[in-house]
Amino acid sequence: MSDGIIVIIVIIAVVIVALIALFAIRSRRQSMVRHRREEAIEQRREAEVYSARADRREAEVAERKARAEREQATAREQEARIAADRKAAQERQEHARRLDPDERNRRGDTDKRDRRGDTDRHNRRGDTDQDDPNRHRRPN
Repeated sequence: MSDGIIVIIVIIAVVIVALIALFAIRSRRQSMVRHRREEAIEQRREAEVYSARADRREAEVAERKARAEREQATAREQEARIAADRKAAQERQEHARRLDPDERNRRGDTDKRDRRGDTDRHNRRGDTDQDDPNRHRRPN
């Protein structure tokens, strides 16, 4: 064989090896790109799952917060009702103390009729027990 043919065969072999290497590198790069795409898709799916979980937790927290605010408002309303009831009870107790003759005697706040000794209800109206003909009679 001539030297020219050997050189051509070697050059063709080198070109073929270079083309095979080039295709292998390109195939490897495409495989890596495909793998990265798949990984990115998987990461996006996981991110969506985490985002959905976060949204659900946020909604739960907002619901708990709203419930707590409603409960606080209810508690404030109940406190206001309790305060109003206590005030009304105190006012009624004070009114009862003012009406109770025994309480007035304890405080020393007797009126003029009590000081004269006219404590009987009939005497306050001007009636006397002595003038009543039915005073010893029992009611039917």
